[in-house]
Amino acid sequence: MAHILRLRLKELLKERGMDQLTLSQRTGLTTRTISELCNNKVQRYPKKALEIIANELELKDINELLTFIEED
Repeated sequence: MAHILRLRLKELLKERGMDQLTLSQRTGLTTRTISELCNNKVQRYPKKALEIIANELELKDINELLTFIEED
């Protein structure tokens, strides 16, 4: 079975009661970038954007944001 990398950003925002627009405003990242990350529409994850998001959400471990899932 193959594994694929997924961002848990949408779930993390929901847990914190935050929407994509608010995260965009707080981080300075575009709403498009946030949306694409939330919906796992990117082929390459922008390192700087992930760092900014992790800092804003006060994540202690990048594994809170990234996960591997099995692909059917």
